[in-house]
Amino acid sequence: MVVLSRFDCRGINQQNWNPVLNRIHPAAFSALQARRIFPQDERLLASRANQNVEQILRNHDKSFYRGRRPEAAMNNTIESLSNSRTVRGGMAATILDGSKMAAEIRAELAAEVKVLAASGVRPGLAVVLVGHDPASEVYVRGKVKSSQEVGIYSEKHTPPESATTQELLELIADLNRRDEIHGILVQLPLPRHVDAKKILLAVDPAKDVDGFHPMNVGFLSTQRPGLVPCTPAGVMEILKRSAIPVAGQEAVVVGRSDIVGKPIAMLLLNANATVTVCHSKTRNLPGVCRRADILVAAIGRAGMITRDYVKPGATVIDVGMNQVTDRAEFDRLFAGNKKREEIFLTKGATLVGDVHPEVGEVAGAITPVPGGVGPLTIAMLMANTVKAAKIRSQK
Repeated sequence: MVVLSRFDCRGINQQNWNPVLNRIHPAAFSALQARRIFPQDERLLASRANQNVEQILRNHDKSFYRGRRPEAAMNNTIESLSNSRTVRGGMAATILDGSKMAAEIRAELAAEVKVLAASGVRPGLAVVLVGHDPASEVYVRGKVKSSQEVGIYSEKHTPPESATTQELLELIADLNRRDEIHGILVQLPLPRHVDAKKILLAVDPAKDVDGFHPMNVGFLSTQRPGLVPCTPAGVMEILKRSAIPVAGQEAVVVGRSDIVGKPIAMLLLNANATVTVCHSKTRNLPGVCRRADILVAAIGRAGMITRDYVKPGATVIDVGMNQVTDRAEFDRLFAGNKKREEIFLTKGATLVGDVHPEVGEVAGAITPVPGGVGPLTIAMLMANTVKAAKIRSQK
């Protein structure tokens, strides 16, 4: 990384494989020399600095020059980056800690719930879990636990695997009528014989805390108040709480699902980003992705997004959650990672996102898997429940 004068960022050229350091701020030059960044990163400095330095600076430290001598600012910036990131190569990404942000959101919501309770309103969430899908049971337990932490009343309904579409519609209708229930969540997937679309459409849009109802999708697309899908809302919270600028940035979303890809594209567009949505028919996908200041991966393919897809200094949001059980696949993703190998050998599996771990050497900031977007999804479900209770109490 190199920091140029704010007033002239034109001055790095390449000659005989050595950087010609022209017009670099003297404070930056001396600090970089003291840190022994030269010469091992000289090719990176020579070929990429002009293109990426401002994005890297925005991602890592917005306080440069703020009330300090340039030399001190530069040294403090490099020191903070060294302390907050794990260096894996020529550049190391800031880790966007979703677990920490989710804890902050839960604490904020707990305070809001206390205020609501004092006025006689306690937010209530009903979760419908049909059958005994192991993964769904784990997710539901996490949602119920988070509800308890925040102070939200929660109840779980567990119809048998044999439940019919009509029986589930009757359950949803009953929950729609109950004033003490402000949020209804139908855990997916539903059994194959159940008409899932009909069930989701039956949920009162005002209680649709998943944000999947067409009415809420319409509210999102037209920038009207409504309940926003939890994972996309969580992505926006990560960007906001990490002070990563969105307005005017080029954002690329890989994946066009109704649950994540499309709504996150709309949220980014509503926040004044220039948005491209990629999918299986996109030509030159790596080239399109390399344009992104903000790259969101939501495709469900383990480690598909490699360093070749990422512009140095970009913010990378990894929505994927994939289980790796094959040894060859593990070696492709985590070769040399002893800690991950211990987990893999012990459990026979490990988790990885849609982004290859090597991207951490190129990106300016990145969400980890696990511990990135996942915790925010549940936190935003709690936020939607509280929001729904507030809206209902004001009617």
